[in-house]
Amino acid sequence: MSSVEGQDSSCPDTVSAWAALRVATPADAEAVEALMKESGAALFPRVYDAPQTASALHYVCVPDPDLLADGTYFVVEHEHEVVACGGWSRRDKLYTGDDAAGDDRLLDPAVEPARVRAMFVREDWTRRGLGRRILEASEAAARAEGFTRLALSATLAGLPLYLAYGFQPLAETENVMPDGVALRCVTMEKAIPA
Repeated sequence: MSSVEGQDSSCPDTVSAWAALRVATPADAEAVEALMKESGAALFPRVYDAPQTASALHYVCVPDPDLLADGTYFVVEHEHEVVACGGWSRRDKLYTGDDAAGDDRLLDPAVEPARVRAMFVREDWTRRGLGRRILEASEAAARAEGFTRLALSATLAGLPLYLAYGFQPLAETENVMPDGVALRCVTMEKAIPA
């Protein structure tokens, strides 16, 4: 397949034939962390100041071993390189740096929403539908386990993707990182169609 004139063929507009979505495993942790940090370093400075970006890179851009072990996390690969990652969780935890009590507790799909977690896309692969592919796979998997809603805490960098996918904002929040730095985020929910 040839590339569009003037476009780098290593990062095509039409990703379906070029990028493969698969369930991540614990063996992917190093590649996932590298992508998270690269994506965060490129995208967070657009919406957060320098101390917030540094804090987010340290506390938010870290793979959650539970997500990788639970089989609820996805990677998108192009030529064996991870270019996007994200997933969902059946656990009561919104992000890796969330050390709140009960975060390993399994959610009740009858009354609680599944959590969308740790969505990152490499900067040169944004706006090509990779985030949407991961959200679609996460929604389908959560539906198969009986969940009827998805919830998340969106960073300001991720907000446009979630709005475009149909998430509804609930509240603006200040998520305080362990170093005391606050990140403005937006809690959101979306119904999972039957």
